[in-house]
Amino acid sequence: MPLENSPICFIGAGAMGTAMMAGLIKRNLVPPTNIIASDPSSEQLAKLQALYPVTTTHDNAAAVQNRDIVVLSIKPQTLAKVGAELQGKIPADALVISILAGATISGISRKLGHERVVRVMPNTPALVGKGISVWTHTKMVSELQKQQTKTILHALGEEVYVEDEDYLDMATALSGSGPAYVFLFMESLVDAGVHMGFSRRVAEQLVYQTVDGSVEYARQSKTHLAELRNMVTSPGGTTAAALYQFNKGGFRTVISKGIWAAYQKSRYLGSLDNNE
Repeated sequence: MPLENSPICFIGAGAMGTAMMAGLIKRNLVPPTNIIASDPSSEQLAKLQALYPVTTTHDNAAAVQNRDIVVLSIKPQTLAKVGAELQGKIPADALVISILAGATISGISRKLGHERVVRVMPNTPALVGKGISVWTHTKMVSELQKQQTKTILHALGEEVYVEDEDYLDMATALSGSGPAYVFLFMESLVDAGVHMGFSRRVAEQLVYQTVDGSVEYARQSKTHLAELRNMVTSPGGTTAAALYQFNKGGFRTVISKGIWAAYQKSRYLGSLDNNE
């Protein structure tokens, strides 16, 4: 296996970093003894160690020593500080995997003084092993390191490789922020159910199962989404009445504008990163 004998370091032991460690350990891809996690929060490290027998530290520079893979799972606003701590400390042939939103490959490489960098845009369903990650890399990343990256990302769900880093901004807007759009839609459905008279518990049960079942049905049927929608929509029926109001309110347009705004914001944050 590409990760079996590769010591891994996680700089940042928050929710996503912990999810990545959990996926690797639960799938027996990496033994806990090969993992070290660094985080400024003693409470966070204590929570992690209560779950898995990994090594923990507050010292980022010490954590990356003799590591084959370094995963940056910190908050984007701490990159400058962490980069200064790690500048020149990461082994030259080690792989750096960044899951920082908005931080470009060139910015990460410059702040760390490191050339073997993979940039990943994951999303929060990775916390339950149902994520989708879009990734790309610098030219210095080896074939083995590409396979290692794919193995790590498969522990979180699915992965999509892209050659152009611009797609990472698109992925940020579509799949990275996407769960928030889905949760807002689900919340609206639940509120509508409560407005009609359902208890919130029952409304939530109906909505959760409807969304989950619809996604699985769409996956298995391999039919165009428009056709699936038409199958549920009888002429002059209840669904048609609801869809008429959605379209009248600009449902599709508002979604498209929102995602475009997220894409432009991601590009703007990336430009700030490159201008630092």
